[in-house]
Amino acid sequence: MIKVNRLNKNYSAHNAVTDLDFEVGDGELFAFIGPNGSGKSTTIRMMTGLLEPSSGSVELFGEEMRLDKMALKQRISYVPDTPDLIGRLNGHEYLNFIASAYRMEQSAFMERKQELLALFDLEGALGTLIEEYSHGMKQKLALVGALIHQPDILFLDEPTVGLDPKSNRNLKQYLIEYVKSGKTVFLTTHNLSLAEEIATDILIIYDGKKRAHGSLEALKQEAVGVTLEDIFLELTDGEGVR
Repeated sequence: MIKVNRLNKNYSAHNAVTDLDFEVGDGELFAFIGPNGSGKSTTIRMMTGLLEPSSGSVELFGEEMRLDKMALKQRISYVPDTPDLIGRLNGHEYLNFIASAYRMEQSAFMERKQELLALFDLEGALGTLIEEYSHGMKQKLALVGALIHQPDILFLDEPTVGLDPKSNRNLKQYLIEYVKSGKTVFLTTHNLSLAEEIATDILIIYDGKKRAHGSLEALKQEAVGVTLEDIFLELTDGEGVR
């Protein structure tokens, strides 16, 4: 499903990502964790075709991802850590725009829309301009827009930031069921307890380099520590998940 091969992103002052290698299979909930500035968001932007790698490659579904690969992008969704939504649209207009971009059939769109709005308690907010939404409401709308066409791969960069406890719990359960259906979720989060609870595979990145990769049980065998937090701090020189 996903194959990252010797991926590098170099800027004039530093290397943001260095020789990153990993694979993610169908039906995995893959947690990609590291301190701030470790290269997580840069990696996701390369994986989703928003940023050109300096070298190396990303393959999705056996095909190399590049900036112009629109057919590949139709099969994925990406929610960045700070969603940049179109503020002058209301919620209805935004979701209609998303459905049009993904060429959804109207009946499927309406069914999915109602299901996801109920999941995040957004039914009564769609008539309001997005620029008037709170941060949490914008996050919920971005998640609805990302999930509505049922992408084969869902990329989530800090998706729980700003969510209320109920929506947080509902999202967690939804993601668990989503990967059971054969879909793939690629998640970055500073919430290590979330990663520990739901991830099938975990990769720890530090200073742009892979430090460890495997299931939670495999990581516990390789590193000293009882919890994912213990392992994380050991492998990142004690830096917290700020």
